[in-house]
Amino acid sequence: MAHSGTPRWAGADDVPALLSLVHAAYRAGPESAGGWTTEAHLLDGLRATDDMVLAMIEQPSGGVLYYPDPDEPGRPVACCQLEWHGDTGYFGMFAVRPARQGGGIGKLVLAEAERRVAAHGCTRMRMTVLSARTDLIAFYRRRGYDTTGETQPFPYGDDRFGTPKRDDLTFVELVKPLPT
Repeated sequence: MAHSGTPRWAGADDVPALLSLVHAAYRAGPESAGGWTTEAHLLDGLRATDDMVLAMIEQPSGGVLYYPDPDEPGRPVACCQLEWHGDTGYFGMFAVRPARQGGGIGKLVLAEAERRVAAHGCTRMRMTVLSARTDLIAFYRRRGYDTTGETQPFPYGDDRFGTPKRDDLTFVELVKPLPT
């Protein structure tokens, strides 16, 4: 059964806990291997830096949603980055603690993210996902997102995004219309 604490906007003091969650969900050792969102087979290194997360938190047209873990106070169970510009919301840095994945928390986070950007006048949500993450793309497709055909190159050589283990990484764009 999905349950998490009431989401709140993250502050600068939350950066270490958010980074711990994001790295655990995507690339950091045995905890990451226990979740289905791991990218460890594609990338080594960090998923984000302190400065990157702080910039997301301080974004004037967005922020980072922090979901406190009711079982472990002081630790987030989930998070996501949100931005809104005109009619389009952006969803990124989505993470759920690996031990809690598969229980419905991700669906709740995504629905709340869509609700929040719609409240800022957005009529669609967009995101980018590594094209090699077909399981993750399928997750989003089941929730109404479609690929647009747009792609972006992976930022090879920029260690802030990790060290690729493959030379064919790209991002695909997914978009979902939001109820108005």
